[in-house]
Amino acid sequence: MTKATELLEKEKNEKDPARIPEVEVNNLTKTFGKRKVLDKISFELEKGGFLSLFGPNGAGKTTLIKIITTLIAPTSGEIRVSGMNPMKNSAAIRAKVGLISHSPLLYLDLNAEENLRFYGAMYSVHNLDERIDELLDQVELGHRRYDLVRTYSKGMTQRLAIARALLHKPSILFLDEPHSGLDPHAVDIFENLLDSIRAEHTFIMITHNIERGLALCSKAMILYNGQIVFYQDKEELDIDMFKSIYQQRVKGDS
Repeated sequence: MTKATELLEKEKNEKDPARIPEVEVNNLTKTFGKRKVLDKISFELEKGGFLSLFGPNGAGKTTLIKIITTLIAPTSGEIRVSGMNPMKNSAAIRAKVGLISHSPLLYLDLNAEENLRFYGAMYSVHNLDERIDELLDQVELGHRRYDLVRTYSKGMTQRLAIARALLHKPSILFLDEPHSGLDPHAVDIFENLLDSIRAEHTFIMITHNIERGLALCSKAMILYNGQIVFYQDKEELDIDMFKSIYQQRVKGDS
C-alpha cells in the first residue's frame, strides 16, 4: 500500500468509524518449537461481520482464536481487536469477547443461575438478575435454573454455555463448532438467538458444517497448514472454487 493510499484510508476511517475493522490480522505467524502453526496470515473482519472459518484438524484455526482472544502470544505479526493490541490491552479485549466452544466452561456442581451469577460478577454485569432471567428464557432453561448442571443433557449444557457467553453482551463472539452436541431443537434455539443478536455482534465461527457455515457468514475462509487457501466475501463467493478447495484440503485430510 502506497503512502497516498494509506492517508486516504486513514481519512475515510476518521470520517466513518464504522469502516475501521473490528479484527485486523497482519502477517501473523505462530510457531511451537520448530512447528509453524500459522504462517504469515492476513485478513480483516468488519464490525458486524461473520467469518466462517473452515479447515482440517491441525490447520491452525484454534491457535488463531487463542491469539485473537489474548490466550497466547503470536511469534510475529500484528493483531488489532477494536483497534487494540491484544498483548497490551488484554483485559479490555477479554471484556469485549465471548466464547462458545466444545468445552461449556461451566461448573457442574452449580445450578444454572449460580453459574451465570458467578460469570456475571466476574464481568461486573449490570442488572444481573434481569439479564439472567432474560437469557435463561431465551435458551429455554428457566424451568431448570435451580438444577445442577451435571443433571443436564449435553444439549441443555451447551444451551447454558451459550447463555454464559452472551451474559456480558460481548461485541465479538467466537464460536468453536457451536452446533456440536446440539439436538435439532437446540440448533433452532441457537440460530434464532443468533438472528436476534446479529446486528449487535461480530462473529468468528470455526465449523465443519458447510451448509450452516456458508448460510451464516459474511466472509468464508479455509485454513490449511497454517495458511489461508481461500478467503472471499459471501457476496462474491465462488461456491465451485470453495467446494473444490474444501474437498482437496479439508476432506482430503480428514
